[in-house]
Amino acid sequence: MIRALRLLSRIFLIGAAALIIFFLVTDRNDPPPQIQTSIDGEIDHILIEKTARKLTLFQNGQPVRVYSVALGFAPTGDKIREGDGKTPEGIYKINRRNPQSAFTLSLGINYPLPSDLKRARDGGYSAGGDIFIHGQPNKLPDTQKYAGDWTAGCIALTNPEIREIWAVTPIGTTVEIKA
Repeated sequence: MIRALRLLSRIFLIGAAALIIFFLVTDRNDPPPQIQTSIDGEIDHILIEKTARKLTLFQNGQPVRVYSVALGFAPTGDKIREGDGKTPEGIYKINRRNPQSAFTLSLGINYPLPSDLKRARDGGYSAGGDIFIHGQPNKLPDTQKYAGDWTAGCIALTNPEIREIWAVTPIGTTVEIKA
């Protein structure tokens, strides 16, 4: 009987620990508010302000939407090398779209640029690559998002937000990433 109570106690503690970890890793927010007006046509510029954790969409030079974002796990400073957890800074372009991503949709950024590749080659290391604007991991429901800065250098949004951005962002859109 005592062994059974100890076993049940351990199972309960393991379950409680798993729930605590789950709630620490994810934000359980209400779904984002519905946007009242749609964006007519395509956007032509994306501005990402790392310090503010903000992504702004522009159309004809005017801001049309602002989102909160998560960045690489070590976001301060410019991306230098593969694995540094930093989000690059500079002027880039959207150069690919991946609807089959491990994350809910992804828009590829043309990092590394030739100057990044030269710096890495001269330094004897890899500049890294595969920087995307994307949603949450496919396993998460739309009502959840990872807390804090958690990507390997990408820019992450909620799943409803990346769907909206995906719908209005063509290949060739300018992406400006500032500190």
